[in-house]
Amino acid sequence: MLISHILRDKGGVVHVIDVEATLAAAAAELTQRRVGAVVVVDRGGGLAGVLSERDIVRVVAKRGGEALQDSVASAMTRDVITASPHETVDECLGLMTDRRIRHLPVLENRRLVGIVSIGDLVARKIEAAQAEAAAMRAYITAG
Repeated sequence: MLISHILRDKGGVVHVIDVEATLAAAAAELTQRRVGAVVVVDRGGGLAGVLSERDIVRVVAKRGGEALQDSVASAMTRDVITASPHETVDECLGLMTDRRIRHLPVLENRRLVGIVSIGDLVARKIEAAQAEAAAMRAYITAG
């Protein structure tokens, strides 16, 4: 199963936020969109980072509520690990597990085409396992 299959089913909507937005604005965006992370874009629309709920919590825990007036750039992950639509679910699950990340922006030809979460990948693995089990049951009972 490829990442492109997940994006085809899920859609390519990616919630983004400007690198200069405040953390308060980012928290509001995360809440409104009901997502755990947003992709941070620079003025040219290029990938600048990823900001997760955890990133905001860490900054607030360290500096208090006043940190919410800081820019997204102050808390985002800059060294973004990305995926390709041509990578497999297993490859990406391994990468996410090894690097302890929960979201992978998906780039094709250096252009943002989607984002997958570890939840998306695990759900797809469960669906595949259930389909395989159903096929095995059907094979056994038909025999």
